[in-house]
Amino acid sequence: MLTVKEAAERIGAGESSVRLWAKQGKFDGARQEETPFGSYWLIPDSALEGFDNPGRGRPRKQTKETSRRKR
Repeated sequence: MLTVKEAAERIGAGESSVRLWAKQGKFDGARQEETPFGSYWLIPDSALEGFDNPGRGRPRKQTKETSRRKR
């Protein structure tokens, strides 16, 4: 099991992104541990195999101009 920091380093993403993806269920077998001092995520090594990092930010909206360029 990996911490959020370790998982982020392996896939080349930010820690906040990894936490969000874990919360969204994008890592099979990830679980959130609760402690009296807060909570943290544990992510299995196997969940990172083949994980496609979507990159930064939101995808651009399709416009008439950009759709013509792709043709």
